[in-house]
Amino acid sequence: MMSDPYFQQLFAERIGGPQYGKGTEIYKFEKIKRAKRQAIQTRPDRLLLDFGIGENDSMADAAVRQRMAREIDQAENRGYADNGIAEFKEAAARFMERNFGVRLDAATEVNHCIGSKTALAMLPACFINPGDVTLMTVPGYPVAGTHTRYYGGSICRLPLVPENDFLPDLDAIPSDIARRAKLLVLNYPNSPTGRVATREFYQRVVDFARDHQVVVIQDAAHIMLTFEGQPLSFLQVPGARDVGVEVHSLSKGFDMIGWRIGWVCGHPRLVQALADVKDNSDSGQFIAIQKAAVTALDDDTIPRRVNEKYRRRMEKLVAALTNCGFRCQMPGGSYFLYTPAPRGARDGVQFPNAEAASQHLITEQSIVTVPWDDAGAFLRFSVTYEAADQEAEDALMAETISRLQQLRLVF
Repeated sequence: MMSDPYFQQLFAERIGGPQYGKGTEIYKFEKIKRAKRQAIQTRPDRLLLDFGIGENDSMADAAVRQRMAREIDQAENRGYADNGIAEFKEAAARFMERNFGVRLDAATEVNHCIGSKTALAMLPACFINPGDVTLMTVPGYPVAGTHTRYYGGSICRLPLVPENDFLPDLDAIPSDIARRAKLLVLNYPNSPTGRVATREFYQRVVDFARDHQVVVIQDAAHIMLTFEGQPLSFLQVPGARDVGVEVHSLSKGFDMIGWRIGWVCGHPRLVQALADVKDNSDSGQFIAIQKAAVTALDDDTIPRRVNEKYRRRMEKLVAALTNCGFRCQMPGGSYFLYTPAPRGARDGVQFPNAEAASQHLITEQSIVTVPWDDAGAFLRFSVTYEAADQEAEDALMAETISRLQQLRLVF
């Protein structure tokens, strides 16, 4: 048996300390990947119905790709972008004003990021000291929480449950936790629940932030995939700019998954703090990508088309799952459908949690979902499956119904 390398004792506690790399626990998404591989191996003749994918299935708009192709050959784009080019910041500011009526100073209230993930990773560095608290909704995207722990802080989880319409109950936060809280991380339209925020909720958030001296980080990655009413920016609410920032991405709403481009906007001091951390973390996104993103941001037909596509697919999925006994309805936004997991199947199989239900769907019928057991047992279906046209979408839905009906699920 090979002995440990000398540096095994040197790993930081934040990633596991001396036990790093020795754990046997399997991450949820790794379990899904393994089950998918097994399903394909066991039934190579059966199409995998993959509702677990969380990324757009189409390429970026042709005009965006053409702009990228031109900019790659321009010598002036070869260098470091640092905290972003003015052209991109100005396009982001125009986008915010056109779509939300939010006027921003492009020079001081907007900064680019290499995708929203990097911004969510860096913002805790601006605030979290050992002992501080970040308030985070669950289920949710864990990156800001992971980095909070890296800096010696802790997480207070705010469960998103149907009883509260998948909005966090700010009044339920213990007073001692609220006193130590530095950050409140939100995400609306919400991933994975699909809930959209209201002006009234955002106003409560602003009041809470002022009362408890907390900085708000609102992750708006899915904002252009709003299906219920008009897209709502946190910064549209009076006082929001005084207490926080909003993080935007071109991934979901513009079919630019993998391009890694987004922006943070809000209070200039908060934007500057991110920029200072960013200066010590990266040297900016490739300028050609930023310029291609300008073309995307200035064309409102692009997010409109993306929205229409995923809205159509979502309506079909809701109808298909309802036909099979799932209790679900059209989400307010995002390309995720979050629905209570079945409790078992009529052959006597019981599902103690959503993970068991998800594994059953994969192994028995090659149907891939993502389980969430953080605040009740729920399955997340994504409408980012690959389908060339509407006829292919309809065929996939018919196949989904056929397979689910064979399972004879119990709810």
